[in-house]
Amino acid sequence: MGEVVRERPWHGPGPGAEAGEYSQFGQENGNDLMSAVVRTSGLGKSYGRFRGISDVTMEIERGEVFGFLGPNGAGKTTTIRLLLDLLRPTAGQATIFGLDVHRDGVAVRSRIGYLPGELPDVGRERARNLLEFFAQVHGGVPHQRITDLAERVGLDLDRKVRGLSKGNRQKVGLVQAFMYAPELLILDEPTSGLDPLVQQTFLAMVREAREAGQTVFMSSHVLDEVQQVADRVGIIKDGRLVTVEPVAQLLHHTPRRVHIRFDGPVPTAAFTGLAGVRELSVEGSVVRCVVDGPLDELVRTAARFTVVDLLSTEPDLEEMFLRHYSEESDHAADPAT
Repeated sequence: MGEVVRERPWHGPGPGAEAGEYSQFGQENGNDLMSAVVRTSGLGKSYGRFRGISDVTMEIERGEVFGFLGPNGAGKTTTIRLLLDLLRPTAGQATIFGLDVHRDGVAVRSRIGYLPGELPDVGRERARNLLEFFAQVHGGVPHQRITDLAERVGLDLDRKVRGLSKGNRQKVGLVQAFMYAPELLILDEPTSGLDPLVQQTFLAMVREAREAGQTVFMSSHVLDEVQQVADRVGIIKDGRLVTVEPVAQLLHHTPRRVHIRFDGPVPTAAFTGLAGVRELSVEGSVVRCVVDGPLDELVRTAARFTVVDLLSTEPDLEEMFLRHYSEESDHAADPAT
């Protein structure tokens, strides 16, 4: 049978002299400024015959937004729980701020704002009382800070948490994570249950956190939101890290779907064999295709004719994500590999 692990309850960052003031990050340890905020090496978690994660190695730099992508069950939450020492690894190690996440767990967590994938049952407390309790445990948060964040996300602080909808409970979690202005925000599926307007508010909060020097580690299977705010993206599949790349680089490699309409019929031969062009379809005056990489050669060829309209869909992480998964599946299915 697999290992049974009981998670310790999370009550927000605990008190600690090592936590920085609201607008100062990494001042207490000069060496921190020169190192990765999060570093894992060969990190693994086995649940017996059930899959966990294996050999996850990555670094997250100070002041960046790192998107951690994967479908449900890929290993995102397991990785986060290992970083927070809510689970213990069966292989490898993890450090945050240069500190071992287990040995120095209290000091590490005092500098982190954490939003779990599912806010635990917190009894019959009103949202205001619960957040004020978390603030006291942390060592104090200005009351106005809580009020301002609640107003921003549309949270009624006088309602009892137990009676809130999934979306409103998520707002409580967001206020709890952001109100400390921590050095590192670890957010597990942060927009789950939020309406589109609040999702955009959340993304604005992430951008502001980065501008203030905070680091954000954000897991999600909603690819569009990560694309909007992340500097780099890690893709995890079946417990293994498939790739870690800057968003701009990933998007550069992502296929674009191109639709060109001319003022009259064009020859198919003119567009056949162009570099990066595939799924070519020429129907009279309309050319449709998928282009991997730069559009230069296709555009130069199209310029030989009179172009009436040209539409190129912006690359997004959805197609990139599917491409990585299909390539991995094809690789695994090929006996020669």
